Amino acid sequence: MMTQTMTVGRLFRLSLLSLGALVFLAPYIFMISTAGKGQSEIFSSSLSLIPEKWAYVENFAKALTRVSIQTLLLNGVIVCGLILVIQVLVAVPCAYAMAKLKFRAARFMMALVMLGLLVPIHATALPLYVAFDRMSILNSYLALVAPFSISVFAIFLFLQFFRAMPDDLIHAARLDGMSEGGIVARVIVPNAWPAVTAFAIFSVVAHWNDLFWPLIVVTNQTYATPPLGLLYFRAAEAGDDYGALMAATLIITLPLVIAFLLAQRRFVEGITMTGLKG
Repeated sequence: MMTQTMTVGRLFRLSLLSLGALVFLAPYIFMISTAGKGQSEIFSSSLSLIPEKWAYVENFAKALTRVSIQTLLLNGVIVCGLILVIQVLVAVPCAYAMAKLKFRAARFMMALVMLGLLVPIHATALPLYVAFDRMSILNSYLALVAPFSISVFAIFLFLQFFRAMPDDLIHAARLDGMSEGGIVARVIVPNAWPAVTAFAIFSVVAHWNDLFWPLIVVTNQTYATPPLGLLYFRAAEAGDDYGALMAATLIITLPLVIAFLLAQRRFVEGITMTGLKG
């Protein structure tokens, strides 16, 4: 009887998870379907996920030739890579100091971190734009990267992870004569890869898909990020060639899907271990 109950419970959970996965995957499935349809079929009254006449080759050819997808992807890699590296370099020592070192300003710094989580980029966009304009650094990688070089979310995430690490490990390193910088580089970082991987997924996805800030500081297509490049693509296509537009979107989102599939185990591990100790 108990075995049957457990089986029914597992089937229910599996069905619920499958339904949730289908809901979240529905836009991506629709995008793949539209990328293979011709213009007349997209605007037809009938709704079918399987194209009647496959136009994948034609649509992907348009996506690769009419807009420099390679430049968009390269800019996305450069911007997201620089942001992630700087964020980790700043957040790890800050989180370590607040988690493992005893000093008077620790509580105050923690309050500032929590306050920083409440401030959206939209609130600081105007003063940042004015400052960057006066410094003549608009239309540059610096303008795209600088506002996100410090991530309070990363500090908070690493802080929770470092609190779960045993203090004896750090005490042993100090007894061996390591400096605090050496402890961070040789003890903390090698044991923090699950948290770093989890944060990397959050950071790369957020900044790869970000349209708000690039739309403000970039007017030169040379520095266009992937979402901003799609706007240029629509302008080039007069906003009506949705098959080619979906093909371009599929190319741009594919690196994120692959990256998440490769890092999903570390991602889940990092999220799980971050919540072990408050």
